[in-house]
Amino acid sequence: MEQSVVIGKGKIRSTLKGELYTSPEIFELEKKYIFAESWLFVGYEYEVATPGQYITTKVQDENILITRGKDYVLRAFLNVCRHRGATLCSEPSGKTGVFRCPYHSWSYGLDGSLRGVPKSSDCHEELVNNDTYGLEEVHLQTWHGMIWLNFSENPQPVEQQLDSQIMDRFGELETFARYQIQNLRVAHSKTYDVKANWKIIVENFQECYHCSAIHPELTAALPEFRSGIGTQNQPGLGASFNQDVEAFSISGKGNRPMLKGLLPEDDRLYYGITIVPHVFINLTPDHVITHRIIPINSERSIVICDWLFDPEEMAKPDFEPMDAVELFHRVNEQDFEACQWCQENMRSKAYKNGGILVPIEQHVSKFYDYVLESIGLKVE
Repeated sequence: MEQSVVIGKGKIRSTLKGELYTSPEIFELEKKYIFAESWLFVGYEYEVATPGQYITTKVQDENILITRGKDYVLRAFLNVCRHRGATLCSEPSGKTGVFRCPYHSWSYGLDGSLRGVPKSSDCHEELVNNDTYGLEEVHLQTWHGMIWLNFSENPQPVEQQLDSQIMDRFGELETFARYQIQNLRVAHSKTYDVKANWKIIVENFQECYHCSAIHPELTAALPEFRSGIGTQNQPGLGASFNQDVEAFSISGKGNRPMLKGLLPEDDRLYYGITIVPHVFINLTPDHVITHRIIPINSERSIVICDWLFDPEEMAKPDFEPMDAVELFHRVNEQDFEACQWCQENMRSKAYKNGGILVPIEQHVSKFYDYVLESIGLKVE
């Protein structure tokens, strides 16, 4: 929990208490009241563009199967055979006309209906024609070409959760829409295993007080970040490139055109966006970077980072994304190491009542309010 204290002429807010970053009980509350009630980012619509294409993932301790039906409808199911609970698809992606359980060969259509039960003539029709034994569906919606799942019974429209956060960041929706993420493709992806609570990762991304201390490459590209004042809490503002930088890359070099749809005023700007509870989106003139946090337990998280580019650029024989990839890969490594520095002391008596937020990082307290209100621990 947190509170505000007056020191000298200013007000300094405390962080969350240490136990909120280590307690398995708190983590279970967050899973139930935050992650099970929110739209969660799991992949891209282009990965399942044609009937029979599928991808698999794991969300909220559930194995998930996402596929495009013959009717072109995109659906998500629990990747669980209704017979004895075996995992239907173990491959990360593929294409099929029917999902067949590897254990006893029960088969399911792309719409999740049970289609076949071998060696069961006495009850075959009863099982196949009964909706009870089809695959269990999960709420799915798409947003800017990204696939989002929700495990609540009657979720709000995905736009209600996500567009409101884009409005908070930009004051309008048009700027974000110009990047046309739905038309981009992943050129490189990297998974990080971070020994830190998911909230430490979120609060780290939301503030730039640490940038001058641990991000030499980032602050070389975006000099204003050296001030410790980022742009995420300033609606509409992006960070300008260093005048000597051509592109958002480790070398500062680059000759890719701006993404289609961008305007001249979008050039040479970087925007960082937090989408609670678990997504970061980074906009640059020639590529977009997404992060999604997968909480594993109260002290460990997986972060998947994708670098997306224009597919026409990717098709060129001289396309090489790694100069751009390397810049944010280094930022990721620096950030996640810092998160682990903090996590290892969350049980210390020195952090029993939490730490403090200095004025230039107090906007992070809005995230704390969101967490505490969601799990019912808000202190007025």
